[in-house]
Amino acid sequence: MVSADLIKQLREMTQAGFLDCKKALEQNDCDLEKAAKYLREKGIAKASKKAGAIATEGMTLVNVCGNNGVICEINCQTDFSANNQLFLALGDEVKKVLVEKNVKTIDEANAIILPSGQSINEACQELTTKIGEKISLRRFVKIIKQDEQDFGFYQHANKKYSALVLFSGKISPLLAKNIAMHIVAHNPKFISKANIDQDWLINETNVIKQQVLASGKPKEFADKIVQGKINKSLGEICLYEQNFDFAEDKKISTILKENNVEILKFIRYELGEGIAKNNVDFAAEVSQQMNSNHE
Repeated sequence: MVSADLIKQLREMTQAGFLDCKKALEQNDCDLEKAAKYLREKGIAKASKKAGAIATEGMTLVNVCGNNGVICEINCQTDFSANNQLFLALGDEVKKVLVEKNVKTIDEANAIILPSGQSINEACQELTTKIGEKISLRRFVKIIKQDEQDFGFYQHANKKYSALVLFSGKISPLLAKNIAMHIVAHNPKFISKANIDQDWLINETNVIKQQVLASGKPKEFADKIVQGKINKSLGEICLYEQNFDFAEDKKISTILKENNVEILKFIRYELGEGIAKNNVDFAAEVSQQMNSNHE
């Protein structure tokens, strides 16, 4: 029987998880030094040190198979590691299994077993140990379409941007891809004016109204000016209102109407969006990694 006190001591020594420490002690006759060595050899202790690191580099990936489509983001800490072949191979494995499994949460996704026999989380931990950077599956969205519907998808060459689009009907693969590419390039917030988030609209209206009033415009004209600015903004951020990159004289809405389809949903991922980045002293980071490699 492993005591809670021993587990606590081992956790303080290695920063590994409770269950990992318990298992290490059980397999090493409750010897703290042997258990700590066991965790280092397994890479668990070293990986745990990286758990609190901020990983903002990596790749976004998109995959479609039959009626299933998935878009995901896998992170590492540096752009250099984002081009590591082991990291790229892990990304290919992850996007293949994600499109096959019906999971909804990141915890469920991390528990999916890869062809190697490891879970996604275990594979990320092992690669963390090999590369020396935090590796993690950050997010994903899975869409299941009906037989009469179609997907469009695009993954930029640098893997920093991806888009997955669900169409209401059948559409040519090239046009579907080009619309997904347009979404990556122009980053629309909404499909159309009918799909605008009301909280966003109220907030944007208030911000613009304060700007107009602060500029000294007469109050009696403020509402008309605000509405004009809102309409202009909506024309820029609503996908249907944007001019199509591959036919600049036509709006996206016109292209879709000509092809008898509508866009039901789109997901656009940009690498690292929403993550607060730390300003890191590069020389200090290299020194830290060199020292950790000698542990």
